[in-house]
Amino acid sequence: MTILYINLVVVFLLSLGARYFAMPAYVTSTYSPVEVKPSRYLIMIATLTIILVSGLRRNIGDTYFYIHYFEINDFTWDFILSQKDIGFGILQMVLKSISEEPQILILCTALITNAFIAFTLYKYSRMIELSLYVYITSGLFLVSMNGIRQFLAAAIIFAATKYIMDGSWKKFTIIILIASTFHQSALIFIPIYFLIRRKAWTRTTFILITLSLIIVVAYNRFSSILFSALSDTQYGHYSDFSEGGASIVRVIVYAAPLLLAYLGREKLRIIFPNSDYIVNLCILNLIFMVIASQNWIFARFTIYFGLFNLILISWVVKLVREKDQKLLYFGIIICYFIYFYYEHVVSLNIEYKSNFF
Repeated sequence: MTILYINLVVVFLLSLGARYFAMPAYVTSTYSPVEVKPSRYLIMIATLTIILVSGLRRNIGDTYFYIHYFEINDFTWDFILSQKDIGFGILQMVLKSISEEPQILILCTALITNAFIAFTLYKYSRMIELSLYVYITSGLFLVSMNGIRQFLAAAIIFAATKYIMDGSWKKFTIIILIASTFHQSALIFIPIYFLIRRKAWTRTTFILITLSLIIVVAYNRFSSILFSALSDTQYGHYSDFSEGGASIVRVIVYAAPLLLAYLGREKLRIIFPNSDYIVNLCILNLIFMVIASQNWIFARFTIYFGLFNLILISWVVKLVREKDQKLLYFGIIICYFIYFYYEHVVSLNIEYKSNFF
């Protein structure tokens, strides 16, 4: 955990310094809802720190299995086409032509994933140090070192936030199709695009939340229907998944920013145009987490939606009175650090290992 603690401190201080040395947004060439842009050089260093900690690991989650898979397979075109998620197969084929050392796969996926995430947060986050801090303390950074393929797909989709904001569904769909070559579950975003491109906190919002609660109450019936429909697909084996559900603590963590966003919804629309789309994605994130309280497998969908929570939480501080903003800011810092310790040390007992640190 020592490396993870150091990573948290270094990334937070660098990104905080980046906001201190910010420049007006009009100096940059691209549109952003943020009035000032953090120092890109300090953000690049902070991002590099995240990439190196993630990319130079040799354990955590299924990292070992990805390393083993890379070592034992010869990634020919015939082999790649015989497997699912050919995009990830092509990536491994290219990397193995460069080096037989499996660390190159871990480093490369960490580079792509975290670079996309940092780039998007740089553009849309109001307080980027808070977004990166929550990225680490909420457990998303840890998950990125576990579900490598799916998180890579999620980062690709996250980088296409611009197309959600602009309403460019054709370009967004192309990105989804590319992401689906790394993990087919990314295709869920094709219909979801049309669901989120509307005003937040409407009747539809509360219908979906109510539906999720009904699913929780009638979960046995719901799960039997769902897994029966998936029985002949690559996800059919999930019917045998029995590792319990997500904790109520995690549900509360996902719900808290949304509660603040709801209370300050009118102000949020003023200071962050098109924020309704981000809020809708965060609502879906909460809905899947509520359902995941019955079966952890549904929490895999939060890999896609949880990243948008990082944008939202950086704006909610500005929704309260100015004299209360510092209190809320430090409250977020303290609460998420407590959760970070609980999740990483008490609950999962994470031990970070690397051949380089």
